[in-house]
Amino acid sequence: MATPDLADLDAFAAVSRARSFRGAAVGRGVSPSSLSEAVRRLEAAVGVRLLNRTTRSVTPTEAGERLLERLAPALADVAGALDAVNQFRDSPTGTLRLNVPGSAARLALPDIIGPFLHAHPGITLEIMVEDSFVDVLAAGADAGVRYGERLEKDMIAVPLSGPERYQAAASPAFLERYGTPRHPRDLLAMPCIRHRFPSGALIVLEFEKDGEIIRVSPEGPLITSSSELEIRAAEEGLGVIASFEGFLAPSVAAGRLVPVLEDWNPPFEGPFLYYPSRRHMPAPLRAFVDFVRARRGGS
Repeated sequence: MATPDLADLDAFAAVSRARSFRGAAVGRGVSPSSLSEAVRRLEAAVGVRLLNRTTRSVTPTEAGERLLERLAPALADVAGALDAVNQFRDSPTGTLRLNVPGSAARLALPDIIGPFLHAHPGITLEIMVEDSFVDVLAAGADAGVRYGERLEKDMIAVPLSGPERYQAAASPAFLERYGTPRHPRDLLAMPCIRHRFPSGALIVLEFEKDGEIIRVSPEGPLITSSSELEIRAAEEGLGVIASFEGFLAPSVAAGRLVPVLEDWNPPFEGPFLYYPSRRHMPAPLRAFVDFVRARRGGS
């Protein structure tokens, strides 16, 4: 049996975790065809089929599962050994890949990215914006950003920013026509702009006051997953919008939207940087974690 190339072994592990050549390629910044060729070379070297390929999925064979089980910790040790040299630099080098939701990309990260990259010019920061919850390792990311209620239990979580708040608002013309809602259930009699999650589920609006939680699913003329389209529609008087306060702030400041039901929108925990617990943390990730903790006062 020919000795397999280490890069081909690494490619096989990436495809196996992602269950997709395309998904693994996106996470690694390479083409799917290059990963496919690497896996073919590996299978030729070991003389065994390692992946079952169909038009819809890629799954390890029994031999592939056995190889991946032994291979993953070995590859992690190799990566750790190579990255250990990074610790001797004044500033580490390498690529840090983060998987983040759109809200964090717009509200939490802009104030962090510039100062971090200025402090660490040897690091390349790659940010993948994705609103569905994914396995960060399978997606090719070193760490993710999510909100507390969606964190997996085996992850280490570091607060990325302070509390955030949801806000309901409507245009002045809309409020003149329909009146100002005083209770969340009033929205059931008003057109609302509705948000659809990547999973396909429609958002349920949740309000809280004095320990009472009210959830409503109002109707409306527009359903979209685009916050930009939602805000524009609300500004044009098509319905009440409920979104992150930071998203609506420019429109509120300009008078194009007016907040409503403010006493029903308490603050909640902001996003967390999360990453898997493991013996060795890559130097770029360690630098980012230390940077975030320093900005948050060591929390």
